[in-house]
Amino acid sequence: WDWRKALALVRSAVMSARGVTFAAPGGCSAAAAGVGARARKAARRTRCVMSARGSTEEAEADVVPAVGLPMPPGRRPDWFRVPAPDSAAERSTFNGLKEQVRGLNLHTVCEEAQCPNIGECWNGGTATLMLLGDTCTRGCRFCAINTAAKPPPPDQAEPFNTAVAVSAWEDLTYVVLTSVDRDDLEDGGASHFALTVKLIKEMRPEMLVECLVSDFAGNSSAVHALADSGLDVYAHNLETVKRLQPYVRDRRAGYQQSLDVLREAKRHNPRLVTKTSLMLGLGERDDEIREALHDLRDYADVDVVTFGQYMRPTEHHLSVVEYVTPARFDRWRDEALELGFKYVASGPLVRSSYKAGEYFMEGMLRSRSKPS
Repeated sequence: WDWRKALALVRSAVMSARGVTFAAPGGCSAAAAGVGARARKAARRTRCVMSARGSTEEAEADVVPAVGLPMPPGRRPDWFRVPAPDSAAERSTFNGLKEQVRGLNLHTVCEEAQCPNIGECWNGGTATLMLLGDTCTRGCRFCAINTAAKPPPPDQAEPFNTAVAVSAWEDLTYVVLTSVDRDDLEDGGASHFALTVKLIKEMRPEMLVECLVSDFAGNSSAVHALADSGLDVYAHNLETVKRLQPYVRDRRAGYQQSLDVLREAKRHNPRLVTKTSLMLGLGERDDEIREALHDLRDYADVDVVTFGQYMRPTEHHLSVVEYVTPARFDRWRDEALELGFKYVASGPLVRSSYKAGEYFMEGMLRSRSKPS
């Protein structure tokens, strides 16, 4: 290695992560005015140690994800391949649910996001429905949803229509309701969710309902309204470790705010099951993941956590830093269970509502619903 070229590469990568164009003609010199000083500062931040021979002996930099950086080299690992339903019974269940969705005019995240786990979840009687429209007021760098400062107003008939449709979905036993962020609404859409849950429970009392919601901008009254609606699982995603929050999520979201929302939901209604999710493969360190897990258990008293691989939706979103192996996902599952989480789903293809109605979750929820 030529040490000057190595240093230029380090500078270029860090500046790209910060959204600054860095030119290095000839492989080593910064031509743009003012860039040199910023590049030197970035290089110091990486704490990259060069030897007297000009080779990189050690690079202790905290990795920061960014749009436009190279993806991991080589082909995507084989563990991302998902088999189609292989038995006649599975195909029949899946196709039957698909026909019901079409007939009831429901919009599932499972289909619209082309989730790889749709066969597993639908065959298990679980589906995720989208409320409050398809346009988000926030612009997180991992999400491909449409964004706008003022999306169209919510459909006032949606709670009733959703409840009617869900109650008619014969094979459904567990429904996940989710939505975009709606900072344009005074309560972030909490009352819309709460009404939908109440109507579902009135029409299908045995239906298990999970709400995967935003942070409601930290509005505790909104959290209380949803927590009192009769839902079974209050879910809000932490998404990533503390250090990476400003690089991954919208500036209006935050690590502490998400923890506070989860904590407040459980404090207000201790009977709730609380749940969150972490994406891996964005450059997080093991100690940072452990910190997040301890904060979720010790501070927020969260019951359920899921781990999944971050996958870039388009080239205009954050690049994947690494593909985390199934063995490492298994390790995080074991560590989370040791910390006291009541249920953990962990794997490359796991998503927030992955198999949310699994037997363990259903058993836990139904046992809680029985009078003592």
